[in-house]
Amino acid sequence: MSFGPEWIVIIVVLLLLFGGKKLPDLARGVGRSLRIFKAETSDLRKEDDDDSKTTVVQGQTVQQPPAPVSPQQIPPAVPPLTPEEQARRLEEEAARLRANAKADKQA
Repeated sequence: MSFGPEWIVIIVVLLLLFGGKKLPDLARGVGRSLRIFKAETSDLRKEDDDDSKTTVVQGQTVQQPPAPVSPQQIPPAVPPLTPEEQARRLEEEAARLRANAKADKQA
């Protein structure tokens, strides 16, 4: 890294803006932020690597096919609720919430 005139101008501007006393705190904050950023991006890369599930065969990367889904793993289709059934369930839930709120107030 060459220390050219651009860097000298940047350092002088930082000294004028923040002063000599605040620069170490500023540098520490930037360093912490960079460490956190690097940790988060490496975590994302690890998650992406885990998700891809690739294997290496004779120097070539081969994508693993997804596991087949058996009919037992698929949940049965639920018939759509009628508007009356939806209203009844909402009224029951509202009554339950009112009872919980009343019990919380008394406790």
